[in-house]
Amino acid sequence: MTAPADQPRSPHWGRWVWRAVLGTILIGVLVVGGTLVRVWYVARQDDRSQADVVVVLGAAQYNGKPSAVLEARLEHAVTLFESGVADHIMTVGGRQLGDNYTEAEASELWLVEHGIPTDRVIAVGEGVDTLGSFRATSRAISEQGWSTAVVVSDPWHSLRARTMAKDAGIDAWVSPTRRGPIVQTRETQARYILRETAALLHYRLTHAPVEGEDNGLR
Repeated sequence: MTAPADQPRSPHWGRWVWRAVLGTILIGVLVVGGTLVRVWYVARQDDRSQADVVVVLGAAQYNGKPSAVLEARLEHAVTLFESGVADHIMTVGGRQLGDNYTEAEASELWLVEHGIPTDRVIAVGEGVDTLGSFRATSRAISEQGWSTAVVVSDPWHSLRARTMAKDAGIDAWVSPTRRGPIVQTRETQARYILRETAALLHYRLTHAPVEGEDNGLR
């Protein structure tokens, strides 16, 4: 019996599928890794160029008293104001259920108590997440006839904050605080870098805030 003629080899679909899977994983690693590096890099920037206003993003407050995270941001805002970076400070942030004060009001009270003239502080008591805060901030800045802002938040939050501010129509740059509980230990820093990397990727994919994000965590 004669041997059958050689048949054309069937495509190696398994090999191509495996290559596609590896390629997808590699792209994912590069995107996540690149975003993580950018979060870390922008966190190290401190742009004190003159602006129309210093914007302080909200964080938790307790019956009108800023949390340690928020107080560190406010202290940095005072430094920028006294250095002539801007003539006004805008505090931002709404209230959580049961609160007597908005985060913006608590921040305003603290700033006035620490020597900032009342007419130089503008409280925007809206926003329970970063995106909502910047949408409210954009309206308030426009009402004042301004366009530029230097944003004060924590280092690891800076890239996402700047991205959302620009998307809201604000010509913004960042000057993060270097104090507060979020920057005290390497373990805390690493946790927030990873958290902000995930949050920024989520925003870029959905243009929506992170579910469950609140001002106490910002």
